[in-house]
Amino acid sequence: MNSLRFNLLKEALGRKAVPVTSENRPADEFAKYVFNRETMQKYLSKYTYKTLTDSIDKSLPLNRDIADGVATGMKQWAVSMGATHYTHWFQPLTGGTAEKHDAFVEISEIGGVIEEFSGKLLVQQEPDASSFPNGGLRNTFEARGYSAWDPSSPAFVMGDTLCIPTVFISYTGEALDYKTPLLRSINALNKSATAVCNYFDANVSKVISYLGWEQEYFLVDDALYNARPDLSLTGRTLMGHESAKNQQLEDHYFGSIPTRVLAFMTDLENEALKLGVPVKTRHNEVAPNQFELAPIYEELNLANDHNLLIMSLMKKIARRHNFRVLLHEKPFKGVNGSGKHNNWSMGTDTGVNLFSPGKNDVENLQFITFLVNTMMAVYKHNGLLKASISSANNAHRLGANEAPPAIISIFLGKQVSEVLDKLEQVNTDDVIHFDGKTAIRLGVAHLPEVLLDNTDRNRTSPFAFTGNRFEFRAVGSSANCAEAMLTLNTAVANQLSVFKLEVDALIEDGMPKEKAIVTVIKSLIAKCRAISFEGNGYSEEWKAEAQKRGLDCETSVPLIFDNQLKPESLAIFENCGVLSREEIESRCEVKWEMYTKKIQIESRVLGDLAMNHIVPVASGYQSVLLDNVSKINALFSKEEAAAMASQDKIIIKAISDHIGFIIEKVAEMTEARKQANALASEREKAIAYHDTIVPLTESIRTHIDKLELIVDDRMWTLPKYRELLFIR
Repeated sequence: MNSLRFNLLKEALGRKAVPVTSENRPADEFAKYVFNRETMQKYLSKYTYKTLTDSIDKSLPLNRDIADGVATGMKQWAVSMGATHYTHWFQPLTGGTAEKHDAFVEISEIGGVIEEFSGKLLVQQEPDASSFPNGGLRNTFEARGYSAWDPSSPAFVMGDTLCIPTVFISYTGEALDYKTPLLRSINALNKSATAVCNYFDANVSKVISYLGWEQEYFLVDDALYNARPDLSLTGRTLMGHESAKNQQLEDHYFGSIPTRVLAFMTDLENEALKLGVPVKTRHNEVAPNQFELAPIYEELNLANDHNLLIMSLMKKIARRHNFRVLLHEKPFKGVNGSGKHNNWSMGTDTGVNLFSPGKNDVENLQFITFLVNTMMAVYKHNGLLKASISSANNAHRLGANEAPPAIISIFLGKQVSEVLDKLEQVNTDDVIHFDGKTAIRLGVAHLPEVLLDNTDRNRTSPFAFTGNRFEFRAVGSSANCAEAMLTLNTAVANQLSVFKLEVDALIEDGMPKEKAIVTVIKSLIAKCRAISFEGNGYSEEWKAEAQKRGLDCETSVPLIFDNQLKPESLAIFENCGVLSREEIESRCEVKWEMYTKKIQIESRVLGDLAMNHIVPVASGYQSVLLDNVSKINALFSKEEAAAMASQDKIIIKAISDHIGFIIEKVAEMTEARKQANALASEREKAIAYHDTIVPLTESIRTHIDKLELIVDDRMWTLPKYRELLFIR
């Protein structure tokens, strides 16, 4: 075995679990480092506390007069937690988070320094807006941008730094981040959903959107990670033949957690709980070295912040345990990729989950109303929703190894589907009986309470109803949840507004309210029937059927992004006040550019590894075989030598063929990059990378993987799948 690889494996095998100790139970230290309401009451005046919490609870403009009081209390608390610096923690269009640390230090009047943190510094900062992806909204000479405090997401202390969640906008007011449009979409959904709720309960004054994310990830030993330049530079393996054993025995899912991994998980959970992230579930996922972490559901904005915090925390904690976390959607070929299932729901301030079947006819009609309107929103904007979860990374995952396909459809389950079928066929003038109970005129069949947990699971469905929520399973593991959630919120908010207009029009014409609601619902069920699919999303038959139904079946990521610029997409974002045309156009530019850059980096890394690792190693082994053939020819007769060296000659020829193909295609790939880079349009450039560069990388990989099976294992320099995928 190659000496470097052998030493790395020996180091990995010798790893011991890092012991995790805690003087207190994790629950006792929950939110220890969070400036939450309990802490606010200790450090803020009664007036300041009430004004701030009223602003958060009632979505009122924040009174800037209280900013100094909040800043003073927040700084006192943060310093007591060991903080020496503060930062505005925001979410640029890179997909991660950004922060610039400043010390609590100002020059005093007498020349010394004092610790100071004012309301002005709390509320607003000025990061360089041109240095982050902005799609042309900001030029290098127009660098000014603002980060502004989001009071609805509590500040927290990470290490020695007070982190203040903020939005990030340009000098001219456009959103340059994910949080700004997410907050706008939450407000839009609240407004339209509350108006519809008031048909059923006049006491509802607010609708809250909730999110429960499930974060999948891989762990790889740090030493082996560092020996794979493709992993360290791109987050995935650009080459590598499948291990003889991977996930085919189905023995990893929910299996016993390896000791080292459990130590990492425990450490991560302890740190997460201190930061107020209510982590609850941990387990082995399907693929070897793949795991999952999930929290208790929270309000959408906070849940999204917590997911970003967790992704950052995972990377930090993993290093303590000599691991690297892989959040790429498909780090290993041939086994499951990683997603981030977004469990989305809506609830009222009266305590009702709008996706839970009710106990009486009114509650059931409300449930059906929100269910069907969500279906209609997903149907009308299935291409837009697909654009929200598409990326260069996620393209490798979708449609394979239990990941949902790249066609958006909804799974409802047998019982819900049957209820909708019955409702569509019912005559709204007839008296409807609820299983022998009181006759009513709502025209909706009885939904038993058991429905809450009576839906089956369909792992090939991108958007599934799972009892009291919808699970958007197509979201990628490395993605910011906000992209998918703000798109979904906007689509549903717009649809609910349209629904209310239609119902109100019927009521104005003299139709009873309940009959008007059922009449519109029936029409929606008929219109959105095409989005409902209960079968195997992987089948070729479904692809053909989806095409017939008019669903978006595009697989080219750059072309999928076009959905954001369709008139109907622009209209709903603008109508709901979530994104302007300029903001949407700039985000498309960023997406095309990001796609190009990721494929560009992968192709460069692959070319480098192919020419500097693979070809020399394969040539070296070929030389060994040639030397062996020469010695056989020198020692034996022509007939004997021909027989003895025949297999070596076959291998020598195969190596020559693979090497020749690799060298030719690497050169072709380099030239194709030059031609693509010369294109002026970011869209055309991304399309060129998808159509020309990606196929070349895949074909080069195929020949490298075949060489891996031929070349002497002792000469192969890169750790193999059988070594990377199994933590000892």
